Amino acid sequence: MKVILTKDVEGWGTIGDIIEVKDGFARNYLIPKGLAYPATDNYVRMVQNILQQKARKLEKEKEKALQIAEKVDGVEIVLKKKVGITGKLYGSVTAADIAEAVKEQHGVEIDRKKIMLRNPIRDIGIYTIKIRLHPQVSATIKVNVQPESQE
Repeated sequence: MKVILTKDVEGWGTIGDIIEVKDGFARNYLIPKGLAYPATDNYVRMVQNILQQKARKLEKEKEKALQIAEKVDGVEIVLKKKVGITGKLYGSVTAADIAEAVKEQHGVEIDRKKIMLRNPIRDIGIYTIKIRLHPQVSATIKVNVQPESQE
């Protein structure tokens, strides 16, 4: 039986693939679980329309990510934190702190999950941080961590 996949099925194919499977596998597993439809003209057109809509959506997301990348690529943000006698920060600078600082200092909202910060920053200094806005679009910013002035 020929079916068109509506989701990625490991070992069989990806969305939109038309594959030949045994009748029982199609009727008892793929179709009831919503993983495939019979490969009739109507279902093939429906799945192709869904794929086209997803492609347009991904393209719009990429364009939006490119616009944000243009605004933030290469900018420097300054964070002032309390520092101990040894020069270590009280606490640390996290991705959420960086996202908030970018919003305050440059007016660009970035999701903290897109900031590629392996470990929180615990020392004073200048750090280069990568921001992955889209699988194909990324930007880098400089984070300048300075001691808070003691008055």
